[in-house]
Amino acid sequence: MGKILPSEVQRWVTTATENGLSARSVGKYHSMLQSVFERALVDRVVTFNPCAHTELPKKVKKKTRTLTPAEYDAILGALPAQHRLMVETSINTGLRWGELIALKPRHLDLKAGKLTVEETIVEVSIKNSPTGHRMLTKPYPKDNEPRTVALPADLVGQLADWIAERRLGRGDLLFATREGTPFSRNTFRTRVWRPAVAASRVDFEVRVHDLRHAHASWLLAGGSDLKSVMDRMGHAQITTTQKYLHALPDADTKNLDALDRIRPAAPGTPQEPTR
Repeated sequence: MGKILPSEVQRWVTTATENGLSARSVGKYHSMLQSVFERALVDRVVTFNPCAHTELPKKVKKKTRTLTPAEYDAILGALPAQHRLMVETSINTGLRWGELIALKPRHLDLKAGKLTVEETIVEVSIKNSPTGHRMLTKPYPKDNEPRTVALPADLVGQLADWIAERRLGRGDLLFATREGTPFSRNTFRTRVWRPAVAASRVDFEVRVHDLRHAHASWLLAGGSDLKSVMDRMGHAQITTTQKYLHALPDADTKNLDALDRIRPAAPGTPQEPTR
């Protein structure tokens, strides 16, 4: 291995950045190169790691846009009628895609107004599938403990009607294609979701997964505590839940309103007349 100096690594980073490579990509390639030299250092092929003190470009974190209730309503109204209940279930529960399409009537306790997340469906290439099928159902969730999610009363009624009208058995898929098979994420996205988003005229790209983000953000903006939202979402770490704090556009205005309610007006501040 030829000798590479730290200055050469730094020069590469600078040149790559100037040529338009993103900070994230530069960091990824640098990390890979650094690990190669770390191994070479352990094996005594080199005497130092030239990547150890490289100054990398700063990663500017993009501000995420959270779907507002009004924007959601616009997308829902643009969806074909047969897909609206599945999307309503998604926004009201925050389920992951695999959890959502794996739902069956037996996972619902409509009298108690709850559903239990016990399974997920994963989509794999047929050549890598142990069963020869593209959709595989797996026990869930990640922590090996099913989680229970409370349902709004109006959604409970809609789900009950849906099951009765379609005469679904306890082991049937709640939401499925006409053939009774699970929805493909990509097919749903391209044929159903994207056309609805375009028709709604919502002015940013909204993914199906953003329904889960919106659910958590709406809960926190409405006053739910972090721990209960963490449990509802099935997050392993509370730091994952924290990223949804103050995500809605009017969150900071609500912060000021809360401050006004709790803090007495400063001396000399004009007060509204008491009526």
